[in-house]
Amino acid sequence: MKTLLTTLLCLLLGAAFASAGSLKGHVYDQKTGEPLVGVTVVLDQTKLVALTGLDGSFEFKKITAGKFTLHISHLTYKTLTKEVTVQESDNPALNIYLSERSSKNLSEVVIAGGTKASSESTARKLEQKSVQVMNVVSGQAIEVSPDLTVANVIQRVSGISIERSSNGDGQYAILRGMDKRYNYTLINGVKIPSPDNKFRYVPLDIFPSELLDRLEVYKSLTPNMEGDAVGGVVNMVMKDAPGRFSLNANVATGYSQMVLDKGFTSFDAGGIQSKSPYEANGKNFKATPADFATGTLDYKNKNFAPNLVAGLSIGQRFLHNKLGVILAGSFQNNYRGTTSTFYKNDMDTGRYAVLTSMQNRQYSEQQQRSGIHGKIDYVFNENNKLSLYNAYMNLQSYQTREGITTNLSDGIFNPVAGNAQLTYESRSRKTTQQIYNSTLHGDHHIVPGKLKLQWSAVFSSAKNEVPDNTSISLNGVRNNFQETHTTIDGSSRRWERNTDDDIAGYIDLTYTARIAGTKVDFSAGGLYRDKQRSSFYNNYTFRPANVNALYGKDFTSYTDIVWDIQNPGGAVGNPLTYDASEKTSAGYGMFRFKVSELEVTGGVRVEHTNQGYHMFFPQGEDRPTGSQVYTDVLPSLNLKYELTEHQNLRGSYFRSLNRPGFFEIVPSKIVLEDYQERGNPDLKRAIADNFDLRYELFPNHSDQLLFGVFYKRIQDPIENTIRADATRPQDQYYSAGNFGTARNYGLEIDYIKFFSKIGFKANYTYTHSSITTSKSLKIRDDKGDIKTIAVDQTRPLYGQSEHIGNLSILYKDIQHGWDAQLAGAYTGPRIVTVAQYIDNDLWQKGFVQMDISVEKRFKNNFSIFAKAGNLLNTPAEIFIKGTNPENDNMPGQGKAGETLIRKEYYKQTYLLGLRYKL
Repeated sequence: MKTLLTTLLCLLLGAAFASAGSLKGHVYDQKTGEPLVGVTVVLDQTKLVALTGLDGSFEFKKITAGKFTLHISHLTYKTLTKEVTVQESDNPALNIYLSERSSKNLSEVVIAGGTKASSESTARKLEQKSVQVMNVVSGQAIEVSPDLTVANVIQRVSGISIERSSNGDGQYAILRGMDKRYNYTLINGVKIPSPDNKFRYVPLDIFPSELLDRLEVYKSLTPNMEGDAVGGVVNMVMKDAPGRFSLNANVATGYSQMVLDKGFTSFDAGGIQSKSPYEANGKNFKATPADFATGTLDYKNKNFAPNLVAGLSIGQRFLHNKLGVILAGSFQNNYRGTTSTFYKNDMDTGRYAVLTSMQNRQYSEQQQRSGIHGKIDYVFNENNKLSLYNAYMNLQSYQTREGITTNLSDGIFNPVAGNAQLTYESRSRKTTQQIYNSTLHGDHHIVPGKLKLQWSAVFSSAKNEVPDNTSISLNGVRNNFQETHTTIDGSSRRWERNTDDDIAGYIDLTYTARIAGTKVDFSAGGLYRDKQRSSFYNNYTFRPANVNALYGKDFTSYTDIVWDIQNPGGAVGNPLTYDASEKTSAGYGMFRFKVSELEVTGGVRVEHTNQGYHMFFPQGEDRPTGSQVYTDVLPSLNLKYELTEHQNLRGSYFRSLNRPGFFEIVPSKIVLEDYQERGNPDLKRAIADNFDLRYELFPNHSDQLLFGVFYKRIQDPIENTIRADATRPQDQYYSAGNFGTARNYGLEIDYIKFFSKIGFKANYTYTHSSITTSKSLKIRDDKGDIKTIAVDQTRPLYGQSEHIGNLSILYKDIQHGWDAQLAGAYTGPRIVTVAQYIDNDLWQKGFVQMDISVEKRFKNNFSIFAKAGNLLNTPAEIFIKGTNPENDNMPGQGKAGETLIRKEYYKQTYLLGLRYKL
């Protein structure tokens, strides 16, 4: 009986539900067709309310059959009322289109300010309508991501991996397996100089990501773009004036797990002088120890150092939308820690390394990152517009590095028996990097619809300053790792500074004509840039004056040491004190037209380069001054064929170049870290021919599927290698050189799919490159003597990973105000140092970076957010392929097929914050 009643009850409930229907649909922008997220849909006669999801969808379930009224509303769209009839089943999905409250006629892909410029739909539209091959990360995606800097954001783009700094954060971008030297960086379409003390590529960790409306990556070039990019171009589009008043403020705090576990070591940087005693007092001044601050020797330890992140942007348009103003700023104060193990190696008579010492290092680094940008634009009329843009970025780093080196005897490490020779090294360093850019830009339609003029006047400056970089070395013997007898080896204090100042002018003129019924745009223009670099280097060396009194002492403070200065005038007479210049002039001609479904953009660019240097204190170099003058002709062609309204097929070819950096061509010989570096005045530019083919599917304004292949042929590629001195083969040095012809090819897949509350972003890149360089090989001859011969070896390009992948899972519940993202990035093994000897290149193991972010919004415009980085604590591991039995007793060694050279851990970082958006 009970079973029968249960069955009848189920049948009755089933019949009741059968009489209830469901209603679902999508809401789109009437003009663009893009799905609208966060639209409120109210079903009258009920209490049901729905918000559209990531794909513009909504759904009401279990509705009694009948007639209802839908009210569809959004802040920036006109409210729509729609009568609907709900049946018991088979209700067709609704497609609802909303029109903007005040629409503007935007031609092609001209982006309005505010949220539209930073939206996901704008990013997809730019990729679809672009002339060249490109990828875009929207400002909306950046805001909800776990990333705080542009360097970390860019790793999410297909075909891009990043090179990390010593604290584990991203720093440089590697595009399509081409080292960071093969790309350049723009702010709002204008090239900026680099603060790097050696090279011309820009460290992307200096830029806070929250200042961007979007991040664009160009993978092919057009004639109106500068030609010195083989891998690609990174363009940071900064926040623009919104259409209505906008305020965005955030503040957050957190900590690094490494700092919490290991503590943080700092020093007093307050007394550091920006100028060395030589600069401050004149070249004849004889410095004494009293002229040097003691704060760099005064180490302090603390157990907790909280991080702080804050940002503010405010903008609006005035005077009936003629005047636009935006001001945005960001500040980040982060404490990070790193534990490292280094192994120093030497060559055996065979092909594999013999480890001679092991060093344990502990890094503590405080980074203060600040950025501010402002833009004013004024629309005189529909044909004339001016804008003035200014940006200033500053990154200050305070780093201590403490290391203990165990010098091994005969390559044997025995921690139980025998003695170990120890070296203690400490370094305190303050680094300041700055970038400033000011651009005045004009857009003028001289003859509307016929003749258009664009121009820019630019001043940019980049600076890198490392004042009073202090290092100390101590030697000791530890018996059975119990007692230590220490002597002070010495200390050095050095000042380094370099500045790049760019003055540039751009001009572009476009004439539109109709030829055989087809509209054709003819463009011509060019640029002139005058770059001036100044480099300064001064080093002082010290010896302890009270070494006998301190022998065997276990030091807790280096301020106990009394120093004697060895070179009172400072070692300013060195090859790194020089001036350099680079004058670049370019002109181009370009055409663009569309016939039926085929769009063609092509032309040629001519660039003339005059690069030179002047050494103030040559040290026997036979070329204390030098220059390189050359002219390059760079053709390009971009084709886009619209298979359907939502599908494109692209093909492109462009020729590009890569110029040497100033540091690379100045004939210097100097030890900056652990090895000697030399310049190469005979270093030539590299020339590359680049080919791309890509299929694109944009089923709607949020989803996409991109599949492409690329091929690059590089003549005279520039690689940094370890070499042997021609006259003293036992002396090795690090230098840049040209190496024949290299090839690089691969494929990219980029997929984005959004459902109602869940989204997926995934990409994968396969890259294969090859370059053949000469290596050294030690062999024994018939007499048993060791000699070195040259052997050619083919290997991948420096920095190229065969496999790169990204997967991000997004969750967005608009009705309840939730946003979440879990992001993983995989970078495959790659060469990080090219060795002199065959089979001794240093490789970095493949690694996975996993990060997460969550945000909860409330109705009062406030939200709370949390971000966590490096969840898996994946170490950075550097190794040499192959093993030597002599290394088996070393700690950390013994893995088959590889010799560990370096291993670093960074641990997790956590951040919790509050945001206000109006």
